[in-house]
This record gives sequence, structure tokens and C-alpha cells, in this order.
Amino acid sequence: MSETVVREHQRIPILEPKEVEALRRLALEEQKDASGNYRRVVSVRRGGIYATNYVGIVEVSRKRTLVVLPKVDLGGDNDAGNEGTKKAFFEMLRDWRGLREARFPEAAIGDLKRFEMWEAFYFLFLQSVVRLAQRGLARRYRTVEKNLPFLRGRIRFPEHLRQNAVNQARFFVGYDEFSADRPANRLIRTTLDLLAVRARRPRNQQLIHGLRVVFADIPPSPHPAVDWDRRLVDRSMRHYNEVLPWVGLLLFHRGLATFAGDYRNRALLFPMEEVFEDFVTASFRRYAGYPVRSQSPRWPLVAEEGKDLFLMKPDIALMSADRPAFILDAKWKRLEARVDNPKRGIAQSDLYQLFAYGKKYKVPKVALIYPRSEKFRSPAGYRFDSKLSLVCFPFDVMKPKESVGELVRLLEEQAA
Repeated sequence: MSETVVREHQRIPILEPKEVEALRRLALEEQKDASGNYRRVVSVRRGGIYATNYVGIVEVSRKRTLVVLPKVDLGGDNDAGNEGTKKAFFEMLRDWRGLREARFPEAAIGDLKRFEMWEAFYFLFLQSVVRLAQRGLARRYRTVEKNLPFLRGRIRFPEHLRQNAVNQARFFVGYDEFSADRPANRLIRTTLDLLAVRARRPRNQQLIHGLRVVFADIPPSPHPAVDWDRRLVDRSMRHYNEVLPWVGLLLFHRGLATFAGDYRNRALLFPMEEVFEDFVTASFRRYAGYPVRSQSPRWPLVAEEGKDLFLMKPDIALMSADRPAFILDAKWKRLEARVDNPKRGIAQSDLYQLFAYGKKYKVPKVALIYPRSEKFRSPAGYRFDSKLSLVCFPFDVMKPKESVGELVRLLEEQAA
């Protein structure tokens, strides 16, 4: 299967008529994301079909996959090709809320940039199953009833008499068996069977073959949706938390842009606003030196008859004691740096939002965080009044530690 690679908001090149029709149908359908909001994952305008800010994979035919990569600025010529952009995307994706329990080892990310996109996701899933198998498959006792040629456990007399009235050499018995046949394991086995058909890369095929031997005694799930609802992860199964998000992704497309309508082509699409926001939040948790709260503290904008209304939920709050010291908001949008445009493309609604945060939370400094780009490389400062100012900051996704350190320094200098 060949890959056609584009970046966010780029026009998708001319494909075969059936592939164009598949994308046009996808663009015109009412698509619903995992939060229940209607979004356009591709758009039709000016006589062409364009990618939007959903990044990932869409299978447009049996022989072609459309890969949409994020529009990030890595410097150099053409972002060092697609490999550098893939690496940046996977670095950000490992902090995305839908895969937060999963693991993206740093060494694996370096390898993934050379994989086709489907094969990259397969590899991450398979690596997580290898680690699970090394720690052992979860088992539990279950009651088994069988008609056996020997006595085991207890005879179930009503059924024994019904089935063995003629053949007295058999016993219908019930006994407890310590078995790995449970919903989570059946779902993993089903996903392995699925990838055995789809995966093409020899390294992935080798991993699948070895893992199917490990899961050979576990039957595939007869009703995956039912097993998904029953996939209880108890205290002894915490190592399954790393694997099950991948099962949901590959088997059900859960947690992603899950689409309604008649479109049935396979797709794994990630909303870059969420991916960037979660990556920036995780970076501040790692490097800021402040306690970090996400989508909180939730304070009301107004109160009416003793009731709090219009709760405010800042993306990131750097805390000091039990109060916010600084409020930050992450926006996946490319700013301009034109001398003749002092607004730089910043949305006025974003300024209203940050002004409200600053006044309500009584902080001296708020920040709008945008991805660093060729046109936006240096911070820009604005002052609302004598008590509140704003910094618009270019966040380098390839150097999150340095970006966090520089922004914290700017916030603390202004506060002082």
C-alpha cells in the first residue's frame, strides 16, 4: 500500500477518481469526534480537497493511504523531510490524553520515523504486548462444565444423567480452572489476529508470530464490543493499562476522532489542538519547577443567587501554594511576525479569554503558547494594564525543556 503524504491545511494531490470520491464523501459527511462535536477532517474548497488540523492516517483505497503530518517547523530544509516531522509528532502524541497510559520508549520513537504510519502504530502496540507477556498474562479461576472420560471436580448429576444414561464411561463434571481466558486477553488476541493480516513490515510480522504463540491457548473474542465493556483491570492487571489503549485504538478506534455516518474506510486521526495542549502541559509538569494543574482550578466567572455559573477552566495553571501564580493557554496555530501586523494573527477572542483569566485569578502574568515556526521565533509582550501583562510565546516542540525554562524565566521576571 502506497502512502501519499501531506501537511495540515495543504491541498491533497490529485488521486484516482474513486479515491477522490472517497475523500469528497468524507469531507461532506457530518463527522462526529470523540467529544460529540461535529468536525471536518478534510475539507472541500476552491475546487480542491484539503487536509484540516486532524493528523494521522486515512485509508482512501485498498492500495493507497493518505498520511497527514503536523505543520511543525524543525528548521533546515523541508523539516528534514518527513522523518523529522514524524518523530516530532510521535514525541507529542505520547502525552495525548487518549494514549496517556501507553508507553512510547525514546528508542522506539527514533525507529518509528522510518516506518510507514500504519506500521508505526502496529509496532508500538506489539512492543507493549511484549512487555505485558514478560510480566505474565492475567489469570483467574473460572468454573468449567464438561463431559469428560474421567472424573474431575464434582459430578453435575442432573446433566450427567441426561447425557450419560447410555454411555456410563463418561462423567459430566464441574471444576475450577485457573485460566487466562478473560476479556482483556481475548481482545489482545483478536487484535493480534487482525494485525497478522494487515501488517507488512517483517519486524512486525516476526513480533506477531511470537506473540500469537504466547496467546495460543486464548480464544479470539466472539463479541469484541461486549468484551470491551467487561475489560475490568484489577489490581493484579495494572500492566494491562499500557496495552488496552492500543487495543481500543486499533480494534475500535476509541478515543480518537470516532466518526459517524456511512464512511467505512479505516482512519486514525488525532486533533492537533488536543495533542499540542497535552504535550505542552506534560512538558511543564516535567520541567517547570511549579506544581501544574490542567483545566483547573475551576472558578466561576459569575454567581447568580448563590450559584456559580460559567466555570473557567484554564489550560495550564502554575501553582504557588494553593493559588495560581501564572495562567497559560496553548493554541495550535501558526502566528505571523510581520512588522506591518503588530497583532501577528492573534485572535481577539483569545486575548479576551486570557484577560478574564488574569483578572479573575489575580495573577500578574498570563501567556499564550503557540508552536514555534519560521515566522514566529521570538516572544512578543503586551500589557493589558499596570497590573496584568501577556506574553505570546513560541514553543519549540523539539526542545520542550528549553522552551519551558525560557517561558518560566519570562513570567518570573515580569512578576518581579
